[in-house]
Amino acid sequence: MSDECYNVLFLCSANSARSIIAEVILNRIGQGRFKACSAGSAPRGEVHPMTLQVLKAQGYDTSALRSKSWDEFSAPDAPQMDFVFTVCDTIAGETCPVWPGQPLTAHWGVADPVKAEGGERRRLDAFSLTLNQLLDRLRLFTSLPLATLDRLAVQHEIDRIGQMPAAVEA
Repeated sequence: MSDECYNVLFLCSANSARSIIAEVILNRIGQGRFKACSAGSAPRGEVHPMTLQVLKAQGYDTSALRSKSWDEFSAPDAPQMDFVFTVCDTIAGETCPVWPGQPLTAHWGVADPVKAEGGERRRLDAFSLTLNQLLDRLRLFTSLPLATLDRLAVQHEIDRIGQMPAAVEA
């Protein structure tokens, strides 16, 4: 792989929490080496309010976020992706569109914070846990020496990152 700006797409069924969180994190920590986007197979149509709350509390810019369909990224005029990551188990089992350019793909399943039960504090904690787990994975991803690895080695590494144990709820 070359040392360039890599396009990364994060997929989740509703595109309201996990994929949005991953997009925002990578756009910040990728320091211009990565351009992240997110989408869903059945987008909710809005970003979950607790997603926005947790991201804002950590100083992330949420002004341009929106829930969108993966159709935007499979169209002929869509930007060519270098990486496509599924972050929910539901979408990992779906038939995804054919992505132009044959991007590397991996499944980085994370528990859905939207499904967390309990009071507001407990639910916000679930969103924070999701953010921290994705941040850990994305730090590893951004530290990969992509310019010096071949496609097979990169595929091995992104699969390994996706197999990291889930964060444990406190």
